[in-house]
Amino acid sequence: MTTRRPMIAGNWKMHKTCPEAEDTARALVGQLTGKEEAEIMIAPPATALVPVSRIIGDTPVQLGAQNLFWENQGAYTGEVSGPMLVSAGCRYVIIGHSERRQYFGETDEGVNKKIKAAVAAGLVPVICIGESETERDGGKTFSVLDKQMEKGLEGLSEDQFSQAVMAYEPVWAIGTGRSATPEQAQEVHAHVRQFLEKRFGAQTAGAARILYGGSVKPANTAELMALPDIDGALVGGASLKPETFAEIIHYKR
Repeated sequence: MTTRRPMIAGNWKMHKTCPEAEDTARALVGQLTGKEEAEIMIAPPATALVPVSRIIGDTPVQLGAQNLFWENQGAYTGEVSGPMLVSAGCRYVIIGHSERRQYFGETDEGVNKKIKAAVAAGLVPVICIGESETERDGGKTFSVLDKQMEKGLEGLSEDQFSQAVMAYEPVWAIGTGRSATPEQAQEVHAHVRQFLEKRFGAQTAGAARILYGGSVKPANTAELMALPDIDGALVGGASLKPETFAEIIHYKR
């Protein structure tokens, strides 16, 4: 049986100026013991990546970005490439977050190109998938997720996918205070792992980390993390406060 190291990732979204991000990162580091079981990642806004990188450089905290473009350079005003993120200190990059899909028209095909660009740059993609409330109520959860994975992972080899992290984020639970029940979350995570097994084989699927994202908070983390196919959390609002995020990181304590 594959042992998967848990991962707790914080997506700060469009919050925090550079000084605020530095203060938050510094406070978070102060909450850690250095003996955490889970791998820790934070994804500040792009403007704060470099200053935050300097603060967390020698700590257990890894740096992630919230997005990237699929070309390395060119006339793409406002975009940031994989090599740029690497040079800023990033190891991870979130791809296909529901807010990118909802507000900025990001497609499964675009997600696919971004995943390949991330892998080529040496970044670990955190690949987000999830269904809306209407889709869940209509019994379409699995078909929606299958389509997102089918198109998003198209053309990726087993080796290219091997380091990737999946994140299931039910859109209806993001920022709403609602969370999928443990049974709902486990059912979907097991389905995602089965899809990955069919696509990449049992060994790769067994090693893949699948995070849950959707109103994660200290009160529900331990229950979610106890489930067999949930390997961590992609945390939104609760990651903005160092003390609260540290409680989630130390969910077993």
